[in-house]
Amino acid sequence: MADPEIAAFASVQAPLLVCGISIILGVIGLVVAYLINRPNERSEGGSKTVDNLTSTCRSQKETVNEPGGNVTAKRGKNKKRREAQQEFTHSWMVGALKGHTAPVLDMDYSSNGKFLASCAEDRTVMIWCTKDLSSKDRKSLRVNIEYDHASLLRWSPDSKAFMIHKAIANTVEVYKVTRKPDGFPASVTKAIEFPKQHNDDVVGMDIACNGRYIMTCSNTTQLLVWDLKGQLLSTIDTYLMTTHRARISPCGRFIVASGFAPDLKVWEVEFTKAGDFKQVSRAFELSGHNSGVYDFGFSADTSHIASVSKDGTFNLYDTKIEYKKGETPRLLLTGSWAGGSNARLALSPNAEVIVIAHGTSLSFFSALTGELDLTITDVFNGPATGLLFDALGEHVLVSGDKHIKIFHNVTGYKTAIASAREKLKQKISSATKERLEKTIADSQKFLENIAQR
Repeated sequence: MADPEIAAFASVQAPLLVCGISIILGVIGLVVAYLINRPNERSEGGSKTVDNLTSTCRSQKETVNEPGGNVTAKRGKNKKRREAQQEFTHSWMVGALKGHTAPVLDMDYSSNGKFLASCAEDRTVMIWCTKDLSSKDRKSLRVNIEYDHASLLRWSPDSKAFMIHKAIANTVEVYKVTRKPDGFPASVTKAIEFPKQHNDDVVGMDIACNGRYIMTCSNTTQLLVWDLKGQLLSTIDTYLMTTHRARISPCGRFIVASGFAPDLKVWEVEFTKAGDFKQVSRAFELSGHNSGVYDFGFSADTSHIASVSKDGTFNLYDTKIEYKKGETPRLLLTGSWAGGSNARLALSPNAEVIVIAHGTSLSFFSALTGELDLTITDVFNGPATGLLFDALGEHVLVSGDKHIKIFHNVTGYKTAIASAREKLKQKISSATKERLEKTIADSQKFLENIAQR
């Protein structure tokens, strides 16, 4: 009985088993086919991903190159600005002194007018021959300052030495200059190093024209008077809270300082008849501003002082007085300037022109009327660091960036004409009249040549 039952069961179940196996094999075939086709899909998908990334990168690149404050645009703009500065020209410009590789910090003419010295952050002092400022082939001597750089520089009265203030050491050093047979400096050697006295940054350093003393002043209120060998003679409190500038007058008699206070402080350095140091006494003050005084300048004979203030004004004072007899300075003129911070001022030797360097601009004013003659913009990329006239008042030198740029004092020729015409109205000798008329003719000819540039 068992065998017939088994046979019957097998005959019934066999078709079902075959059907199941067929289904399983079909499913396996579909899976295999799917797996075979999937790498192609992945390849196509990867290509699409790469395309998307490429597109994104291109989009980002295009975005970076678009104008409007992005990195590439800024770099391009700064490059164009640098190129424009290198190509800076102006009808009043005589030329530029190029030799420093870092920002120029200070400059000074020798008393004989033959040399100009400049110092920069590149740890060098450059001595330039001033025989022909318009020539591109100027003689110069480079002096290296060891382990430091000079922030201030002044020639000695005999033009045989110069002194510097070392920025990091915060001390003063004196260098002797030896010359070639033709008179041009051949070499420089350090002669004296002053002891350190200042703890704060020094903003003023000068030497009296008579060679009797040296002055240094910090940006706080400490003003020191030294002899030429580095011995401290006197310590003064400027009472300015913050001192911006300190200088010795061209006559060598006075020290003037300006700062946070609206008044300029003036002291007299007194010596005995034998030439020994006596004392430093308060002389007088120059009032008229409503805010701190950034800078000031002297006429060649110290008869006039001009100042520029944070309040947006500049003043011109008559300082040819005998203060010990009770005479007081007189405010001659007040004018307005563009305003800004850390302005610098220079007064022409004859007190007829005031020049103010503010930001990257240079403004020329008539000291006869207070009127603005011209503002030259974008002289440098950064602010001016120094400003001075030559001894004759024919040129204005301004330092900034890595260069010193030289301009004609065109305003001075205009004021010379105006001043001469006023004098012609007075009763004068025929010789004086002839001289004044020649001054007018020569000045007019110069202005015509400038206008044709």
